[in-house]
Amino acid sequence: MQFQQLLYFVAVAETRHFSRAAERVHVAQPSLSQQIKSLERELGAELFSRARGNIALTDAGEVLLPLARRILADADTARLEVQELAQLRRGRVRLGATPSVCTGLLPGVLRAFHTAHPGIELLIEESGSLDLVRELARGALDLALIALPLPPSAPALTTVELLTEDLVVVSSAELPPPAGGGPLTVSALRDEPMVMFRHGYDLRDLTVAACRAEGFEPVFTVEGGEMDAVLGFVRAGLGVAVVPAMVVEHGGPGLRATALAGSPLRRTIALAHRTDVAPPRAARELRRILLG
Repeated sequence: MQFQQLLYFVAVAETRHFSRAAERVHVAQPSLSQQIKSLERELGAELFSRARGNIALTDAGEVLLPLARRILADADTARLEVQELAQLRRGRVRLGATPSVCTGLLPGVLRAFHTAHPGIELLIEESGSLDLVRELARGALDLALIALPLPPSAPALTTVELLTEDLVVVSSAELPPPAGGGPLTVSALRDEPMVMFRHGYDLRDLTVAACRAEGFEPVFTVEGGEMDAVLGFVRAGLGVAVVPAMVVEHGGPGLRATALAGSPLRRTIALAHRTDVAPPRAARELRRILLG
């Protein structure tokens, strides 16, 4: 008894037609019929009755059908299991992350993943949350670490909250501290020139919204930068910026972090993937390590 014979047998049993069964399994009808006859000889019993052109299962066929389906299903399971194992030996994972997460969280996580799966290529895209959501939507990323809440126009994403980041005001260590030192309120930023991120960074929207909630529009001396550029402009004394605390820890010398008092600003980072597309096996393994 051959695996291919069982496949042909199930196709005929389900279509009740030799020609349609041959089309389903992509084989010529004479070859399919010959394999069915060989299977019947092997088993010593006819599997189909062919009276007046109608195809029906015999008693032997009725007994064999659930067994054949189980064998074929087990074979599919075996193939999928082996494929998933192979995906952990080679392949790639495309991960997007905000800059603060890239510098603070990811190095240790990626080291653990690479140690366990050295054959997996890791492709990292560092950007703002809005950009990462768009990249997830168009299928350019498998996973992304993004800030919540999602924008109203976001596609259907499955998210799991990962961490909450405190935001601080960062300034040049070579200049006097903003507002004379000590914790700052958001309203104290009214008189502070600010360095602002480009559009697409959730930090830009969060900062502007917090200032407007206090009744003022922030004043930008420089705007449009990425995280490294913003920190560089702040270090040069061009203004202050609101950034996650963990960014300042890894931002190098020349920066001062001042806590926000009153109603502290925080943002929640979540791990996201498209709801309608299951991440590949390697991406699911990285997700497990991140959530752990």
